[in-house]
Amino acid sequence: MNLGLPELIVIAAVALLVFGPKRLPELAKGLGKGIRDFKKALEGKEEENLPTQPQQPEKQPEEKK
Repeated sequence: MNLGLPELIVIAAVALLVFGPKRLPELAKGLGKGIRDFKKALEGKEEENLPTQPQQPEKQPEEKK
């Protein structure tokens, strides 16, 4: 299967009409992230499961005197 420039332009135009100009960058970002994660999985690399926010110790309720 050989895609040339005219075919790619038609595909891009149809995608623009279907999804609209606001959603297209979001879809491209998601597609790129998915491909990147897939390549990492093929290479055997795993992301470390680090918490996104540091955990704070729970505060003990103060006792009334």
